Amino acid sequence: MPNPTAPLGVRVCRTDWATDELPLSHVRRQVFCVEQGVPVELEWDHADAEAVHVIAWRDGEAVGTGRLLPDGKIGRMAVLPALRGLGIGQALLELLLRAAAARGDTHVYLHAQESAVSFYEPHGFIAEGEPYREAGIVHRTMRRAVLAV
Repeated sequence: MPNPTAPLGVRVCRTDWATDELPLSHVRRQVFCVEQGVPVELEWDHADAEAVHVIAWRDGEAVGTGRLLPDGKIGRMAVLPALRGLGIGQALLELLLRAAAARGDTHVYLHAQESAVSFYEPHGFIAEGEPYREAGIVHRTMRRAVLAV
């Protein structure tokens, strides 16, 4: 089901790795590997096959992505640089939270890049513990409760 809070001209919907591996990979490669310098071998893992994925489309092009793992971890949140600040990331996150609620999760967590902590805080995520490095980038663990749908 598409997310009704997506910005005008953007369609955000749930998908899976088998259906949309190429467009999901494209966005992640551009954001994490090209823009942020994360080694390709750290970006891809076995968890993609079992994750719930969300994808944002604009004019037939994938422009954003995120995933929810079976243990409640949200990750791989990415929006192409030219489209940041339009609400695409918020729409992706809201759809992941709805997916977590629909499957009965009570809590979700994520490893936020330190520069993104302020993005997650208004969505009810609370930072815990000390900052740490993951893939060479400073991160903070953040958690929040999931409200029933």
